[in-house]
Amino acid sequence: MIDIPGFKVLELAHLVLDYNGTVAVDGRLVPGVAERLETLAQDLQIHVITADTFGIVRQQMAHLPCQVSILGKESQAEAKLRYVQQLGAGQTVAMGNGRNDRLMLQAAGLGVAIMLAEGASGEAIRAADVMVRSITDALDLLLNPLRLTATLRS
Repeated sequence: MIDIPGFKVLELAHLVLDYNGTVAVDGRLVPGVAERLETLAQDLQIHVITADTFGIVRQQMAHLPCQVSILGKESQAEAKLRYVQQLGAGQTVAMGNGRNDRLMLQAAGLGVAIMLAEGASGEAIRAADVMVRSITDALDLLLNPLRLTATLRS
């Protein structure tokens, strides 16, 4: 539980991650992500939801404690939203960078926009509660929740 005065109490059970542009650059997992996901998996169910642009997400995530879901090419934003809603949006932290992440970022109990090498959609940034400069910074918000409190309290 993370109690953020003036914002909300977060009782998170799920972490939903976009893949390309969020935890990976050019299809390859960003250094430092695997170790953080292994630690977070002790408290959260981790889900990676992606169109798998480079076709290697399963290979890259095979050794990690997470569920990988590959989407079709159409209606990705709506599919990601449905996924988060089925998990329980209020108990989910969603992280992404793309326009197709905007609906899940807005619906999640906590939405985090991330800007890696491919940039971040303005719509994703506006839909998120927090924006960070890297996936390691984003995951560290969950590992060090007082950072969230400092950013989101009012």
